[in-house]
Parts: sequence; C-alpha cells; structure tokens
Amino acid sequence: MGQKTPERRGARRAALLAATLTASLAVGCTAHHGNSADDGRGQSRPPAQTPAQSPSADGTVAPAAGPLLAVKIDNVPAARPQTGLDAADIVYAEQVEGGLSRLMAVFATKLPQSVGPVRSARVSDLELLRQFDDPTLAFSGAQHKLLPLIAKAPLRSASPDEEGAAYYRGVGKSAPHNLYLHPNKLLPSAPGAAALTTGFHYGTAPTGGKPTASRSVRYPAARFTFTWSGPKHRWLVTEDGTPTVLTNGKRVAPATVVVQYVKIRKSKYHDVLGNNTPYTETIGSGKADVLRDGRTYSVDWKRQKAADGTEFTTGDGKPMNFAKGQVWVVFAKA
Repeated sequence: MGQKTPERRGARRAALLAATLTASLAVGCTAHHGNSADDGRGQSRPPAQTPAQSPSADGTVAPAAGPLLAVKIDNVPAARPQTGLDAADIVYAEQVEGGLSRLMAVFATKLPQSVGPVRSARVSDLELLRQFDDPTLAFSGAQHKLLPLIAKAPLRSASPDEEGAAYYRGVGKSAPHNLYLHPNKLLPSAPGAAALTTGFHYGTAPTGGKPTASRSVRYPAARFTFTWSGPKHRWLVTEDGTPTVLTNGKRVAPATVVVQYVKIRKSKYHDVLGNNTPYTETIGSGKADVLRDGRTYSVDWKRQKAADGTEFTTGDGKPMNFAKGQVWVVFAKA
C-alpha cells in the first residue's frame, strides 16, 4: 500500500513555553549555550492544506482523524528497559551528544497505555517532524535557546511544563530516566495510518537484495544490531550488545529497518558538559539500505523540502516497498 505525500497543512497553535526540565548529565537536556537558531529549518508554518489520506483495510479512503504523536525516548542503558516502543509505527534513531543515541517513537495506528522514559528534544527533530501534519511532540524539555524554534514550528508542543497531567515519574529508575507519558491524555484516540505522511510504501519486496543474517550500525558511543528471525519474520533489535526487551517482556522486532545515510554535522548547541549537539540533515538525497524479509536492498532516498516525506527508490526508480509492520529508521553518517 503506497502512501502519497501531500503538502502539509499546519494550523497555527499558540504555545506558551515556561521553564524546562534540565539534567546535569551529558545525556540529558542541552545546556544554555549556542545561538538562538541553527539554520532556520523547521520554523515557519506552511499554509493550511487538505489532510493526508490513505486507503483503509476495505479499500476506502478516509482522512486522518487528527495529528499523530511523536515522543522523544531516552536510549542510554540506564533508561532501559523502555515502555511502549512496540506500539510505535515508526522509530527514528539519531546520534546525540557524546556519540550516544536517542529515539523518536511515532504513534498513529495505536496508542500505548504509557511510553518512556521521555527525554529532551533536539534541533534536528523540528526538520524531521515537518513531514507530518501538525504533530504533537512529547519531550521532557529543551535548552532555552531552542524553545523559540519549537514555539514557531508547525507542531503542538507537549512538554511537562505545558501538559503536566499527562506525565508521571516511574519507579525502578532514577531521574532523569524515569519520566513517562500517558498518550491518551494528549490525544483522544489514535489518528490512524493516514496521519503517517512520510511517503513510505508498503507491499511486495522487489527482486534481488542480498541475504542478510545480521546488520549493525555504530555511533561513537552506541551500537544497534538487527538480527533476522525467520520464525518471527522480524528483525530482532540489540543495542550496545544487549537484546532490546521492553518492560512488558516483549522483544523489539521491527518488520523493516532503514539505514539512511545522511549528513551529520555540528549544530550551534551544546550539552551541559560542552559536547556539541549533532544536527542530522533529513532534507536532501543520498543512499540507504533497506532490510526486510532477511535481505538488504541498496536504494536511493530523496526529500526535496521540509514538508515532503522521504522517497525511497530502487535502482530502476520504482518505490521501495517496506514490509507491513513497524519501521525503524537509523540515521547513519554518510
């Protein structure tokens, strides 16, 4: 099933941003350094457009019921096991300060009872989220010079300062790795697949591909490994050498993994220890490896402007179909 990528609408929301949660760890919220903007992407709101549409199971087409939910997820060892990741439609993995990793979980077809631990936003999140129609972004906070960009971005900001009733502190982990979210206190219901305006296509795999038993992606201080399970017909996730198992006992196992090669450069922001915040560029073009059905397909990716989704195409220019189910997109340095 292909999902077309319309131009995005963005109903302007007033966002009153107060003081943010900060942490004294390198993996926490960024410090108050850097300039007030990075490169200007993700700030202006596009004009209102018709909501995205997608075929349902019976073949009919219905508009999205509303905005989807994106949640920034802590991904250092102290934050694991995590909660609610298995309900996400898309999980983005990005490099942050100190070469560590952080996740953004995107929920459209269902909302888990809780999700977390929730952590802070980064400047490149705003560019990434422009492909969705007025999404709700749940995050623990951000450095104060990033807050004006979040306020101007075409999204609903939902930090604990703004939506305190939706958050709670869990037991078993110490702060800052114990902040969790009740998604149903932010959204009345899951908006449905039509809200996934990413341009992803789902369907039969193309011919070719290289048989793959396992694939690893390394950051300076983090490592993802995806191992194919024939019986489950899924890629089993291992992080930093430990199988990724959630608090409900489920192994994280996406149907499709995309290793997207992008430019990762320095931004104008730093954490509390002075480590530079990487900026992951998701607009442009490049190469990617798509893992599905135990095989790897070398493809091209393209996203011409912020309001576009990302097109993945095979060598003959046809859309690369993903397997039905959860998709992980791991941004790797080109």
